[in-house]
Amino acid sequence: MKSTIDHLAIVAPDLDTGCAFVTALLGVDLQPGGAHPRMGTHNRLLRLGPELYLEVIAVDPSAERPSRPRWFGLDQLAPGSPARLATWVARTDDIHTISASCHDIVGEVEPMTRGTLSWQITIPADGSLPLGGSAPTIIQWEQATHPASTLQDKGCSLVALDVFDTDPEKVRAVLTAMNFSGPVYLHGLKNSSTPYLIAHIQTPSGLKTLPISGA
Repeated sequence: MKSTIDHLAIVAPDLDTGCAFVTALLGVDLQPGGAHPRMGTHNRLLRLGPELYLEVIAVDPSAERPSRPRWFGLDQLAPGSPARLATWVARTDDIHTISASCHDIVGEVEPMTRGTLSWQITIPADGSLPLGGSAPTIIQWEQATHPASTLQDKGCSLVALDVFDTDPEKVRAVLTAMNFSGPVYLHGLKNSSTPYLIAHIQTPSGLKTLPISGA
């Protein structure tokens, strides 16, 4: 069993707001993704490597509301909220073992689709972000070819992801249980602080940072 970083998740009240946030900071446009029928959401994407990407995800206004809470805390996102780098997703080859080892944090394994793609992914029952977004959502793709490889290469790549949390050792324990390796670095925060992420991304116009929000 092993795991590594798969993608970053920007949550937004709508896709245009999320994409404008990313484009303003990185200087590149995102390309269409697709819809997630079971979650009532849709996304747009930016390649960050052959097996790594960034997604902007939002509630799909044309979709029926799902019978369960949506993922990535989207049901708690108020209209007009700023887009933000909310969490990250780690890829594994043994999602059920990882889910069993840290079920209370990452949640149940659920089947998911987007167009011709299919995968297994962990989602807490209430749709919340694992450890407020500090711990990753876990994914296992069912395709041999990673979807990032089919995206247009716009010259962007992830250099590092900094995770700031009041209990970094709790996050580290999750990563250890996952046998995680990758450019993710944990930092402590004071007890009253809210967890947040900062992604360092190389772009055609130089190294850029993607902060917690556009506020």
